[in-house]
Amino acid sequence: MNPRQGLLELYATGLAAVNGTSVVYRALLARAERNPCHVVAIGKAADAMLEGARRYLHHALRSALLITKHGHVAAHTATLDNVQICEAAHPVPDESSLAAGQVLLDYLRALPADEPVLFLISGGTSSLVEVLADGWVLEGLQALTNELLANGADIHEINAMRRSVSRIKGGQLWDYVGERAVTCLLMSDVPNDDPDVIGSGLLFPAPSARDFDWQMVANNAAMLEAMAASELFAPTTIMPEFLVGDVLTAASSCVQHLLDSEPGIYLWGAETTVQLPEQPGRGGRNQHFALAAALQLQDADDCLLLVAGTDGTDGMTADAGALVDSGTCLRGNAENLDPVACLHAADAGTFLEASGDLIHVGVTGTNVMDVVIGLKL
Repeated sequence: MNPRQGLLELYATGLAAVNGTSVVYRALLARAERNPCHVVAIGKAADAMLEGARRYLHHALRSALLITKHGHVAAHTATLDNVQICEAAHPVPDESSLAAGQVLLDYLRALPADEPVLFLISGGTSSLVEVLADGWVLEGLQALTNELLANGADIHEINAMRRSVSRIKGGQLWDYVGERAVTCLLMSDVPNDDPDVIGSGLLFPAPSARDFDWQMVANNAAMLEAMAASELFAPTTIMPEFLVGDVLTAASSCVQHLLDSEPGIYLWGAETTVQLPEQPGRGGRNQHFALAAALQLQDADDCLLLVAGTDGTDGMTADAGALVDSGTCLRGNAENLDPVACLHAADAGTFLEASGDLIHVGVTGTNVMDVVIGLKL
């Protein structure tokens, strides 16, 4: 098998294992409950998660509210009569995020008081839906969000800020839920799978006396395990360290491990950060990671590295990441581009498009942070 094609297939295998439709369906099937309920699905994987609930619940699905990123609604979902749809902004909230917040509150208020609600929460929720606390305006939230993103803040820092300015985050949504029974299925896009951080904790922490049941149905570890179980390559090793912090440090560490290791596949989970210049170019943290790695792989003909997000996007781009090798820099140089200059300008996407190394998979129906797949031939 062509090594590059094999790595792309391995990545696809991992994505399929944590797809929102399948993980929600399996979780509900294991519970063996098909009681009538309403569904609230929020996040970048909300459409896929809602589809999993629909396939299991059938006529027991009374109604649903779907709040997701612009462009993340499947065509068939848009035709459903009992699903209300809101598309909103990510990663920086805008007026659509505030509108979605109001729709969420109105939806909950209108539900019959004695009918249960199933929440399906995935990454992106924090930006997609908001009800601002008194004294806060959208421009202030946007400025804080942009500052934190540009300065390489991690998801814990960003979501802590979001909880502090919100009327619904940090468990405050319970003020609008009423006394009805609530179940929540979560897809983790945060290190350590902390439910208080996922979506800035719409339902976490929960009041101790509540009728509340929740379950984590997908996370980064599950994707790594699915790829490790694949028979596409052998041997395959899941690396114990989760890659966080500065993207350049993480890239250097992964490349050095590949160079020093025996042949095989090496898998990392990741949630790195990048410091952006005032006028960043095209790309995201995964493309930045990949180009930094490519610079160190120029003399390593036996190594390849795939770095990609699991939601199908990277930064503000529609590319998931990139698959680089020893020829990446030469291919980009042939198009009159300098990899070092592009890296400094946070313009890795421009270089990687020219070198032919970008990965584009579209909307994946999942969101479990990033993965790094290294191959030593």
